[in-house]
Amino acid sequence: MKGAPKILLVEDEVALGLIIKDSLETRGFDVIYITDGNLAYDTYTSEKPGLMLLDVMLPSINGLAIAEKIRLEDKHTPILFLTARTTPQDVLNGYMAGGNDYLRKPFDMEELIIRIKVLLNQNRLLENEQSDKNSGVVDIGKYNYDIMRGVLVHKGVIKQLTGRESEVLKTLYQNRNRLLARKEFLLQVWGDDDFFSSRSLDVFITKLRRYFKYDPAVQIINHRGFGYKLIC
Repeated sequence: MKGAPKILLVEDEVALGLIIKDSLETRGFDVIYITDGNLAYDTYTSEKPGLMLLDVMLPSINGLAIAEKIRLEDKHTPILFLTARTTPQDVLNGYMAGGNDYLRKPFDMEELIIRIKVLLNQNRLLENEQSDKNSGVVDIGKYNYDIMRGVLVHKGVIKQLTGRESEVLKTLYQNRNRLLARKEFLLQVWGDDDFFSSRSLDVFITKLRRYFKYDPAVQIINHRGFGYKLIC
């Protein structure tokens, strides 16, 4: 599709790679798919993608090394790591190598698409408004919340939020200390206010409350029948 966002996908698991490629192309993305990590840098240089999806555990070369090489000359193109490695240190290594986001396998395709859209939108915002590099990190009580990466940090402990969790928290934070009507909330995050979306919202609110349990000053209050309020 002409003018579509170009994505470079580097994934050696062919079945998974083809599924990702097909799913993204049906959403209007232009996907360049390669399986050989040794070709990643040259392909990035020649194709100049708007975003990279990069498997960490490639047989030929570590995905972190590819990202580090790219970051020597390009600080702006979003890099989203795909990996089966799940420890907090693995996540931290990904960010230190220059990644913007980190998605664990197996993952939901809708979550991947949401994260891609967020990264592409934020990249355009950075270019157009020249935001400072720390503008996406905010304090919520004793927690640090990296909006761009969807990462919540408390006393050095990293919690990687899912795409939907991050969208819910971002919406709460943007409307902090004021009552956000349930319908407005649902339309902002889900695009509709049907029964299933409403139930999903309640589930995500419960999860976020659990994540903030170490700071009693942070509260997500439910005004029954009206909506939610983040107090911080």
